[in-house]
Order: sequence, then C-alpha cells, then structure tokens
Amino acid sequence: MPDPVPDPVPDPVPGPVPDAHAALVDAARVLADGVVAALPGWVERCVVGVLADAGRPVDAATLDAARSAGRVAADEVGARVRALLSLDVDAQPTGPLALVRSAVRYPTDVLRAAGVPPRARDRVAADLHPEDIYDLVPSSFADLDPALREPGIVWGATKAHVVLRRRRAEGRR
Repeated sequence: MPDPVPDPVPDPVPGPVPDAHAALVDAARVLADGVVAALPGWVERCVVGVLADAGRPVDAATLDAARSAGRVAADEVGARVRALLSLDVDAQPTGPLALVRSAVRYPTDVLRAAGVPPRARDRVAADLHPEDIYDLVPSSFADLDPALREPGIVWGATKAHVVLRRRRAEGRR
C-alpha cells in the first residue's frame, strides 16, 4: 500500500488557530465597504474615459448622469455584494467580483444615452461579457480601484483558509 499523501498545506504556525470565521467576516466587511466606496468613481471614470477615447467632450448632463449612475451602482451592487458576503462560504453561489462585473451596465447605460457607439472588442471578450459593449468589465478588484487589490486578496485568502479548514474537519481535502 502506498504511503499516505502528505498534507499539502500544513499549518504554518503550531498552536491555537485564530478565529478564522471572524477574520472572514472582517475581510468581507472591508471588501464590501471598499466596493461600495469605489463604484461611483469607477462609473464616472468609465464614462469620461470612453468619451475621451471617442473624441467627445464631457458635457454637464452626461457627467451628472454618470455621477447619478455611480451612486445607484453603489447602492444596488453594493447591497448585492454585502448580501453575498454575509452568506456562509458554502452558500455563496458566485463571487463578489462577478457581482462587481455586473456594474458595467451603469456606465453602459449613460454612454448609450449619450449616443456613444460601442467599442470594437475581441471575440473572447464579447463572448464572455456580451453586455459590455464599451469593454469596461473589471478583471480584478484593483481595476475597480487600486486600493481594492489588498482587500480582495485578503478576502480570497481568508475564504480559502476557512474552506480548507472546513473540508479537513469533514475528512475531505
């Protein structure tokens, strides 16, 4: 009989385990707060950037619409991110970045209303995100706001730690 497979991820420090669930709750709160804070600016930057790329000036009405859409995105997407992150890790049907990516509709609606033609996109991007006609979908939390890089990593690592401990306690790997 072959030797048992060694534990691929041993505990780095022996001794009592910190409350992993509390750490996950804290990491989720920090990430959700950051997403809510970042969405208004991201929507506005998307609109202004696409207009600039199209050689169009940013008029006051479009800027106001972008700011309004950003506040709505923070309220709506933020609420969905908070609700998702409040669920037990095994009950989360998707990840928070997928919800953040759904925010693309807010700057898209403003740009459509301003009459900006869609951008050319590669086939893969168009297949993955057909609604993202201006190629705005963030690929990471840092694309939403660079300040979200660390909270996104901390949340992901903490979630992985919780899941790994849970699976080990269940006798699974």
